[in-house]
Amino acid sequence: MEPATSRDVTTPATAPDASAVLRLMEEAFGFLHSAALRTAARLRLADRLADGPRTPAELAEATGTDGTALRRLLRLLASRGVFEEDGTGAFGLTPAASVLRTDIPGSLHATVLLLTDDMFLRPAADLAETVRTGESAFPRVFGTPFFQHLETDSAAREVFDAGMAAFSGPLDDVVAAAYPFPDRGTVVDVGGGRGGLLRSVLLRHPGLSGVLFDQAPALREPLLDLAELTGRWRAEPGDFFAAVPKGDIHVLKHVLPDWSDDDCVRILRSCRRSLAPGGRVLIVDAAPPAGNAPHPGKDLDILMLTALGGSTRTPTELATLFTQAGLRHVRTLPTPGFASIVEAEAEAATV
Repeated sequence: MEPATSRDVTTPATAPDASAVLRLMEEAFGFLHSAALRTAARLRLADRLADGPRTPAELAEATGTDGTALRRLLRLLASRGVFEEDGTGAFGLTPAASVLRTDIPGSLHATVLLLTDDMFLRPAADLAETVRTGESAFPRVFGTPFFQHLETDSAAREVFDAGMAAFSGPLDDVVAAAYPFPDRGTVVDVGGGRGGLLRSVLLRHPGLSGVLFDQAPALREPLLDLAELTGRWRAEPGDFFAAVPKGDIHVLKHVLPDWSDDDCVRILRSCRRSLAPGGRVLIVDAAPPAGNAPHPGKDLDILMLTALGGSTRTPTELATLFTQAGLRHVRTLPTPGFASIVEAEAEAATV
């Protein structure tokens, strides 16, 4: 046997493309970007820059943090387009950073705190096991399913409700404007939380009335207590697996991704049973398109997979669920936001 003179390795014909290496490294560092964004949100740095740029030392004094460490945090976020450093070493707001302010309409401050919370981060860290089994990581990590956890952890429930309201808020008026709601009838906001979407719909369509339907804890602070909506809406607690209020339009915004296919069919059947003749069911979700282009629905799909065992579904996948629930896919309407409106009507046969 000849002595070994070198390792038995396979050498690539050419070195990897430098841009490909940088791209992969950027993806691998993604967890640090999320951690930095969460830290900025917790320190309310955007609020502290509302009046103009400030130095890291000034911000450190205001936040009780270490100035050197804070500068390094800001430098990373500035490289991502969140904050920007000027020629004097001070940092100011960018359009993305401005959305972190808590005092502006459409603020995503609460959403950032939700999406970077342990309730999502810890299950995501167990993604490999979820991919192996196809089962949500949340029960393995927290010892109970997601929504049962929220029932027993009031702090987590508060983070979830506030984050979802902020996440959904920018879509409310977009959806209310994009869909041709009828002049008369009742709109039921199924799983509607604080009722931001229902508020936008009723404000745009004065001939409509509405029902805000969700579990009791989510209905504690509705957004519909406006003089112009007096007498046109009511809140009703309940379980959408059992039944939903009767209505002409049932809207489910960011509801179905939380649930498995079987559970979605149960929810849709509840809507079908309570739907007025000629009524419609509207699914408002970040339905991911085909192809390789980035889309928030693809990110949310993995979030749903690891934390709740659900998924964000394409219009075609939703159409399959509609059929099982006695509904028929009518059309899919795009919106200027990241979500689409997928419309269904009742089949002729009774479920």
